[in-house]
Amino acid sequence: MPIKELVETLHPLERRVLPILKENIELNEIIEKTKLKDIEAMRALQWLQNKDVLKIKQELKEVISLDKNGLEYIKDGLPETRFLKSLTKELNFNEIKQKANLNDEEFNISLGLLKKNNLISINNGKIKITEKGKNSLKENKEEFLRKLPLETKDLGRYKQLYEELRLRKQILKTDVIKLRYAKLTDIGRQLIKEKITDDLIDTLTIEMLKTNSWRNKKFRRYDLKTNSPRIYPGKRHFVNQAIQNIKKIWLEMGFKEMQGSLTQTSFWNFDALFTAQDHPVRELQDTYFIKNPEAGNLPGNEIVKRIKLTHENGWTTNSKGWQYSWNEKEARKNVLRTHTTVLSAKTIAGLKEKELPAKFFSVGKVFRNETLDWKHLFEFYQVEGIVIDENANFRHLLGYLKEYYKKLGFNKVRFRPAYFPYTEFSVEPEVFHPVKKEWIELGGAGIFRPEVVKPLLGKDIPVLAWGQGMERSIIDYYNIKDLREVYNNDLKKLREFKLWLK
Repeated sequence: MPIKELVETLHPLERRVLPILKENIELNEIIEKTKLKDIEAMRALQWLQNKDVLKIKQELKEVISLDKNGLEYIKDGLPETRFLKSLTKELNFNEIKQKANLNDEEFNISLGLLKKNNLISINNGKIKITEKGKNSLKENKEEFLRKLPLETKDLGRYKQLYEELRLRKQILKTDVIKLRYAKLTDIGRQLIKEKITDDLIDTLTIEMLKTNSWRNKKFRRYDLKTNSPRIYPGKRHFVNQAIQNIKKIWLEMGFKEMQGSLTQTSFWNFDALFTAQDHPVRELQDTYFIKNPEAGNLPGNEIVKRIKLTHENGWTTNSKGWQYSWNEKEARKNVLRTHTTVLSAKTIAGLKEKELPAKFFSVGKVFRNETLDWKHLFEFYQVEGIVIDENANFRHLLGYLKEYYKKLGFNKVRFRPAYFPYTEFSVEPEVFHPVKKEWIELGGAGIFRPEVVKPLLGKDIPVLAWGQGMERSIIDYYNIKDLREVYNNDLKKLREFKLWLK
């Protein structure tokens, strides 16, 4: 940009700063000469840097200054100096304290320091100054205190004294100061030679429009290429955004939402889903058990009886069950829910004939004693769904899941045969991760077995069911490579994450 045009783009703050600019001028000097506020001067320098007029350089400076005790000692003298000056003759401890005006701490420090350096001698409780001590009074340590503040690099002959005093209580303090300098560029050197006037109109006011005083005036040019601060609007946490929109997907597909407690009895979490009481999933390595209260209440006798018989001999489900003696105490144990399928079990148990067919979903937190890695968390959200319909079939199940993932932005989906204790057929939906170059399992799905449905509902009809990991399904959208990053709560990243606009 030609220099003349550049002059016409200058903001009023830049016009205040420009006349006093010189090579390597420090920010505090600019503030002092222009009478601008710190933020105004810094903003002017940043704008000038954007115009390639100058470069802002930073330098860290370590500065030594007086602390609380140091400010007193610069007037009265250091304790050891007062100690030595008081020794015009032999004195005992109390006489020195009184004459030199020393407190116990100052006296003890001075006594040890002077004795160590042979500046005093002690004989029968009397203290006398030595020749070396008399000579040391000529050193005038207070001269160093009067020279402060100083940069550590400028200590010179005072370096040893500084090392001694900095270890003592509240005599010296060292601060790291950040200095900012403006270094002119070639364009800047040309610009400061230009005549800078204030005759440009910066803002068009109503009064100017009314009186036509803007006519024949020159307006300041606006630099549309200049950097402007990024604005971060208030917004929900990106996980909450995803949850709200996932809920919206299922609501639009005609589903009703299920909700429930994070803590559940083993009866609902396992037994109602036909998970055997000796199944490894119920052991401590997979499940978090609650210590207090350790046990909860079971539902009505009829449903408990049905599930007990189903486990023991299959009840009327045409199954042999698990062939063991079902234990009520085991079923009463409280756990942090390991899946939201517990909500499905409770919902099915509460349905009436006239409410069928029905479709339900939930998005809720679950807990697993998992090993933490890039694709596993021990606390995460699960997207749960069930369809209770006499006419539902396996193809409907795959259709619901494909439609869901399509709305999430996944077109590359496959279903792998799987085994789960409470569904048959069973599948694991997988999507392809473009960075890791591997298929990621997103959860489980299938049709509830009769051993699950009949004890809960009273009759056996098809119930399509799925439980999908929510975090795994959103990481591609947010360009997250590792599930552990989802809950890092890095403020910079949270600000920059895009809004959920699927």
